[in-house]
Amino acid sequence: MAEAPPVKKKSVKIAAAAIASDEAADPSGAVNVGGDRKAKKVIVAIDESQESIRALRYALDTVVQPGDGLVLLHSQFMPHSYVGPGGPGFYITPDLVAATRKHQENSSKVLLDKAKRICGDANVHHPELLMATGDPRDSICDAVEKIHADLLVMGSRGHGAIKRTFLGSVSDYCTHNAKCPVLIVRK
Repeated sequence: MAEAPPVKKKSVKIAAAAIASDEAADPSGAVNVGGDRKAKKVIVAIDESQESIRALRYALDTVVQPGDGLVLLHSQFMPHSYVGPGGPGFYITPDLVAATRKHQENSSKVLLDKAKRICGDANVHHPELLMATGDPRDSICDAVEKIHADLLVMGSRGHGAIKRTFLGSVSDYCTHNAKCPVLIVRK
């Protein structure tokens, strides 16, 4: 039986993505935690949905083991001004952008704190917290590449094929473009 050719992944460039972390990522990858098992670096992408919280709980219950690195990632989408052939569709003032950014940072902090408490309840202490800015599809894949993740875990809202076609699907995009295996936790 012939092997399938390797999937060619397109390069992802994000002009506005900024991954903020207090700690630098370990570029060497896995760490030996005893025996033959190497520690994994697992990213759980979270947002305000119940599906992402379910994915976090699933990762804590079945994927993350002692010695593994856990990264909780929240991506914030920033609004843009749109200009068309007839002129601007709408313009977002710098004050509105600053207020939106501040509100999103506060919302992200609350969300990441909630996820951190869930980790503590599962005896997983000190997960790394990351906030990314930009299109969630691109910023999640960019974070996976920058921190050399071994696994990306994320929830799926369960949109059908038609909704995915028109709205797009972050989990579908990441499945095809992330540079590590992706575990989708469904409803």
